[in-house]
Amino acid sequence: MNDDGTRLFTIGELAGATGLSVRTIRYWSDEGVLTPVTRSSGGYRLYDAGSAARLELIRTLRELGLGLAEVRTVLAGERTVAEIAATHVAALDARIRSLKVTRAVLSTVARRGFQAEETTLVNKLARLSAAERQRIVEEFAAETLHGLDTVDPDIRERIERTAVHLAEDPTPEEVDAWVELAEMLQDPEFRAQMRRAVEFNAADRRPGESRGGSLWFAKRLVERVAPARERGTDPSGPGAEEVLVDLFGDADRAEVLERMTAGFDERVARYRELLAVVNRHPAPPYAEDFAWVVAALRARAGR
Repeated sequence: MNDDGTRLFTIGELAGATGLSVRTIRYWSDEGVLTPVTRSSGGYRLYDAGSAARLELIRTLRELGLGLAEVRTVLAGERTVAEIAATHVAALDARIRSLKVTRAVLSTVARRGFQAEETTLVNKLARLSAAERQRIVEEFAAETLHGLDTVDPDIRERIERTAVHLAEDPTPEEVDAWVELAEMLQDPEFRAQMRRAVEFNAADRRPGESRGGSLWFAKRLVERVAPARERGTDPSGPGAEEVLVDLFGDADRAEVLERMTAGFDERVARYRELLAVVNRHPAPPYAEDFAWVVAALRARAGR
């Protein structure tokens, strides 16, 4: 006992009372975070009730991930538990985000059956910073629009303002979508295809035409085609002709088809879908309406 009559505990007794191992308590004592109040005549370390309470705090802080150096500063009153907790929350958040990206990358690799080289590329793309991802998008836009001064301003603005906002906690589907999108944006063939689409837009646009003409046409196309699709009109059947005449007049169907497929085909549709997935936006609307028109034009282009 102490001189004041309070009971003293050996390391073994503390271990029995707390469930911690003798080895752990001895190590913490050696590291200076659990100082004995005195020693027995035989040289054994002895602790009081305050030491037992201190031991419980040490255990709690260690279970929360604090290192012994941080525990020591708390016990010395140099930092509060709240201050250290806030630091650890930020570190854990960063670690959790990193783990979620890792999980998403592994899911993509497993689903696609990638080999070592492809896995390295996927991991690199998934861990690009927001600025690095946006640089890929901006390079794509710059190449698509370079030298085309007569493009509908609304179309130009849409392309230039395209952004990628991959979440800090992406799902495997979002990482998969971003990887596929990044590959597409850097694919010379797809870049050339998008540039052809914009070139057609520039060629079709008359000098002085008000902005938004291309978007206006897209809206009109949907207004004409959606009802026809809902009625079950076959794009290759005679009922589709009225819709095409309404949209394109007597323009050469093969020529119109070339322009339509430049701006809308499976790859362009996929590009829009991937952007929506990565940015957590609703799926792009009206894809079926444009596909119906393309099918109707293809059915007549050779006639």
